[in-house]
Amino acid sequence: MSGSFSRRQAIDAVTGFALPDCVTDEYLGDLFGENVFSTSVMKARLPKIVFKKLMATIDNGAPMDPTIADVVASAMKDWAIEKGASHYAHVFYPLTGFTAEKHDSFLEPDSSGASLAEFAGKTLLQGEPDASSFPNGGLRGTFEARGYTGWDVTSPAYILENPNGNTLCIPTIFISWTGEALDKKTPLLRSQQAMSKQASRLLKLFGHIDVDTVVSYAGAEQEYFLIDEHFYYARPDLMTTNRTLFGAKPSKGQEFDDHYFGAIPDRVLAFMIELDRELFKQGIPAKTRHNEVAPGQFEIAPVFERSVLAHDHQQLMMTTMKRVAEKYGMKCLLHEKPFAGVNGSGKHVNFSLGNNNQGNLLNPGDTPHDNMQFLTFCGAIIRAVHLHGGLLRAAVASASNDHRLGANEAPPAIISIFLGDQLMDVFEQIAKGGATGSKQAGVIELGVDTLPPLKADPGDRNRTSPFAFTGNRFEYRAPGSNQSISDPMVAINTILADSLDYISTELEGLLSDGMELGDAVQKVLQEIFIDHGAVVFNGNGYSDEWQAEAAARGLKNLRTTVDAVTEYTSPEVVEMFEKYGVLSARELKAREDVIFEYYALTLLVEAKESSEIATTMILPAAVRYQGELAGTAAALKAAGIEAPVPMLAEVTEAIATLTSSMATLDKAIADFHGENELEESQYALETLIPAMSDVRDAVDSLETMVADDLWPLPTYNEMLTIL
Repeated sequence: MSGSFSRRQAIDAVTGFALPDCVTDEYLGDLFGENVFSTSVMKARLPKIVFKKLMATIDNGAPMDPTIADVVASAMKDWAIEKGASHYAHVFYPLTGFTAEKHDSFLEPDSSGASLAEFAGKTLLQGEPDASSFPNGGLRGTFEARGYTGWDVTSPAYILENPNGNTLCIPTIFISWTGEALDKKTPLLRSQQAMSKQASRLLKLFGHIDVDTVVSYAGAEQEYFLIDEHFYYARPDLMTTNRTLFGAKPSKGQEFDDHYFGAIPDRVLAFMIELDRELFKQGIPAKTRHNEVAPGQFEIAPVFERSVLAHDHQQLMMTTMKRVAEKYGMKCLLHEKPFAGVNGSGKHVNFSLGNNNQGNLLNPGDTPHDNMQFLTFCGAIIRAVHLHGGLLRAAVASASNDHRLGANEAPPAIISIFLGDQLMDVFEQIAKGGATGSKQAGVIELGVDTLPPLKADPGDRNRTSPFAFTGNRFEYRAPGSNQSISDPMVAINTILADSLDYISTELEGLLSDGMELGDAVQKVLQEIFIDHGAVVFNGNGYSDEWQAEAAARGLKNLRTTVDAVTEYTSPEVVEMFEKYGVLSARELKAREDVIFEYYALTLLVEAKESSEIATTMILPAAVRYQGELAGTAAALKAAGIEAPVPMLAEVTEAIATLTSSMATLDKAIADFHGENELEESQYALETLIPAMSDVRDAVDSLETMVADDLWPLPTYNEMLTIL
C-alpha cells in the first residue's frame, strides 16, 4: 500500500470502520420536540393565566411580565428533572459567533445536610457570566467583568442530552453592565421589533385592522463536509485552522458532477438519520438532506421558522452535527473553504415576512401585477438592498467567507437582486406607468404518455445572484457555512424597517392629499424602481461583463472583509441603526473592531501553522526524497552510467522555492503589526495572505513530485473519497 506510515494507518482505520449499532423502532415524527419546553408542555403545566401572559409575549410581542417568572421557573425545573436534568444553563451567543453556556446545579444543600432542587424566577430571568472574557470591541475593559444574560422567552428551553446526565438549556441574550449588546441575539430581537412596527404600519394603510405582529422567517440551507477523523487528526492544519492550508488538487474532483444529489454513502446516511433524530428531539424541523457538489460535501436544510428561533436552532444544529459526526468516526467541517479547488460551503438564508392573519407577505399569488400589497413589500426590499448593499456584504464578512465570495461557486461580492422574468416584467410595467398583466406559468409536455405534464414556473432561477426571489421568499446566498445567521438577518430586518418606514410615510402623505390608494402605490413604486432598479440584475453574476456593468450602475464591489466591514460605521448605517434602536454607534464600532480582530488573528494563526507544517513536515520529506534521488544519481555515476535522474532537478528547484517562500513568510509573521485592528487586518490581507499563498504553491508543487511513501499529509484524493 502506498503512502507514509501515518497515512497508511489512517487509511487502514477508515476502511476498517464499522458503523455503531443505532437501530431504533421509534418513528421520527413521534420524537419531534420531545426535549423542548414547548407550547403544549407549557399549556399542560402552567396555570391558565400564566400561560396566557407568556403566549402574549411569545406570539404578539407583549411586554414580559416578570411576576410570572417564579411559576414558570418551577414548572420548567420539574419538567427538566423528570427528563433527567441535574443542571441548568443559560445559553447565549457572544460575538465569537459560536454558542456559550454556563452550567449550574439545581441542587442546593439545606440545613439538615440534605439537598433540595431549587430554581427561582430570578435565576431564570437573569444570569451573570464574565463580560470581559468574550470579544466586546472595547465596550468593556479587561478589569470590567460584569455582564448579564437575560431569558429570551420567545425561544423555548430544551434538554441537552449526555450519556452521563442531562442539562436544561435556557436561550438568553447577553449584555454588558452598561446595557450594551455583547451578543448576536439582542440586535436580532431589536431589529425584529423595529421591522414589525413599520410592517404593521404599512399593512394598516392597506386596510387591515387585525394586524398581528409581523415576523421575519428564516430557513438556512447548511452545507458541510465530512471526513474521517483519522485523516483529520493527521492534518495539523485542519485541527488548528479548520481548513487545509496545503493540498494539491485531486485528479478527480467535481468535474463529472457525479456527487451532487448522488447516492448517499451508507456511513454518511447513517449519520444523517441519527442527526435528524437528534434534531427532531430538539424541535428543529430538519427537512432536506443530500449530497452537495464537491466530493465529501453534503447539505441539510430545515423548514422556515421565526428568524429568532431559526437562529437559535441553527446554532444548536451546528453543535449537534459535530457531536453526531464524532459518533460515526467523522469530523464535520463547517469552514467555508476547507479544501481548495472544490466548492466551498455556504449557508443560504431564505427569508420571508408574515404573520397568522395576513399570511406570507412575499407571496405574489397568480397575478402579482394585481397584488399591490405584495408589490409594495417587494419594492421595499428593492430599495433596501440598493441603499444598503454594502451593509449586507459586511454582515457576511470573514476571513473564511472571503474564500467563497466572488468565486465561481458562490454569489459575487456585488450585492444585486434577481427578480425573475415575471416580477421583472411587472416592475418594468410599473416604471412605465402601471402594470396590466403578468407572465403566466407554462406547462412542459414531456412527450411520454405515462408521464404527466409538468407545471413550469413563470421565471427561471439564478444561482449566481446573491439576493434572489424564489417564488414566495428571497434567498440571501452570501452567508458562510460557519456563520451565525444573526448578522445577515439583523441587517435585513433593519434595512426593511427603514424602507417600510419610508414607503409608509410617502403613502400617508399622498393619501392625506386625497389620492386613491392604488394611485399612491403606483406612484411610490414607480419612483422606487426608477431610483433603485439598478440593483436588479437577472443575468450571469459570475461574468466579467457584470463586474463592469455593476460599476457603471454604481453598485459596490467589496471584495474582501477589509473592504466591507467599515460599512458598519458609515454615517448612513449608524444613523439608521440608531433611529430604529437596533445598535448604537458604540455597539456598531465594537462589532467592526471584533470582525477586524478576528480577521487578523485568523490569518496570523494560519500563517504560523503554514510555517510550522512546512518546516517540520514538508521540507524534511522533500529533502529526504531529494537525498534518495541524489543517491541514485551518485550510484549511477559510480557505475559509469551518465544518465539524468528524473525529478532531481525539479525537486531541487522546488525545495529552493519553498525555502525562499518560507523565509518570506516567517519575516511577515515576525513583522506582524498595526496600530489598531484595521491596520492589522490590512497587513494580514496585503502581506500574510500573499506570503502564505507562495508557500502553498511550493508545497502543492512538491506534493506532485515527492514519492508517495514519503509524503506526510493525507491527500485530497484520500480525504475526499475514502469515507
